[in-house]
Amino acid sequence: MAAALALAERGRGRTAPNPNVGCVIVRDGRVIGRGWTQPGGRPHAEAMALAKTGAAARGATVYTTLEPCVHVSSRGPACADLLITAGVTRVVVALVDPDVRTDGSGIARLQAAGIDVATDMLAGAARRSMGGFLTRQKLGRPFVTLKLALSADGAVAMASGTSKWITGPEARAHAHLERARHEAILVGRGTMEADVPTLDVRLPGLQDRAPQRIVLSTSRHPGESGGIPAMEAERAPLADPSFRWGDGGAAWGSIARPADIATLAGVDHLLVEGGAQTAASFLHDDLVDRMLFYRASILIGGGRTLPDIGLTDLAAAHGRWSLHDTRRFGSDRLDIYERTRS
Repeated sequence: MAAALALAERGRGRTAPNPNVGCVIVRDGRVIGRGWTQPGGRPHAEAMALAKTGAAARGATVYTTLEPCVHVSSRGPACADLLITAGVTRVVVALVDPDVRTDGSGIARLQAAGIDVATDMLAGAARRSMGGFLTRQKLGRPFVTLKLALSADGAVAMASGTSKWITGPEARAHAHLERARHEAILVGRGTMEADVPTLDVRLPGLQDRAPQRIVLSTSRHPGESGGIPAMEAERAPLADPSFRWGDGGAAWGSIARPADIATLAGVDHLLVEGGAQTAASFLHDDLVDRMLFYRASILIGGGRTLPDIGLTDLAAAHGRWSLHDTRRFGSDRLDIYERTRS
C-alpha cells in the first residue's frame, strides 16, 4: 500500500475533479502491475495497472488507495467491474470512496463476486494523499496550502516590502516542486502589481506542470482601475472554466474573496503564495488546510509580519495546528503544519 501511495503522488495536482489514486497488483510475492490516475482523471489507477498485467492478474491481490468505482462513465468503465473480469482474488483498499456514486458500493460489488476485500490500510496517509479530492467532497472547495518564507525573527519582508530572496536556492527549488503538485496558485493584487510574477515551475523536466494562476482582487473585472494589470487583461477571466492541467499557466483568473475558491473549476489543490495580506485573509476565514513555513537563517529587524488574522483570544490559537514534518534545505528549515479539524 505504501508503494501505491507513492504512485498516487505522481498524479497530485493533475487529476481534478477525480482523486489521485495509486494501484499495485501483486501475485506470488511479485509486483506484476502498477498504475496511477492519469492527467484529467482518466484512465483510473486500477485500469492502468490491469492494462499491464493481462491474464496474469487472475488470482492476484490488488492494493489501491481508494475504493474501486462502480459508476460507468463515457470516459471509461467501472474499476470494480474490471477487477472482477480480471479474476483477482483479493483487493486491499486504503479508503472508502466518499463519492455518493460509489461510497461502499464498490466494495459490496467485489464481495458479491467472491473477492476478499480488506479496508483501512494506511488510511491516514491516504487521506493526506487525496486531501484535494476529499476536501472538495466534504467542504465543497479546494484543499488550500499556504506558503510563507520567513526570517528567523518572523518577518515576511523588509519594512520596504522587499522579500526577494529571504530563503536560499534549495528552499526555492522545493517551493517550485510544490507548485507542480497544485492545479492552481494564488497571489494577492499587491504581489501581482509589484512583481508581475510568472508563477511557473522552473525545475528540469517539470516546466510543463505550471498551475493555473489566480489573483485575489476586489475588482473582478480586468482592465478596471485597481484590477489586474492591463498587460494581462486580455487573458484574465474571472475563473477560466476552459483551463485544464497542462496549459502551462497561460491563463489568469481572479476572485474577489477567499471564499470564491469554491467556484474554481478543475481545482482541488490551491497554493496560496503571496503576499502577507492575502495569507492573513485566508487564515482569517479559516480556509487554510496546510502551511509551509520556509524559515531562513537571517535576521531582518523591523520587517513586515502577518497582519491581523481575527484572533481575539490567545487560548483560541492553541490546538488548531499540528506540526506534521520538518525538513532542511541548505541553511533553511521547512516546517509543515496541518490544520486540526474534527
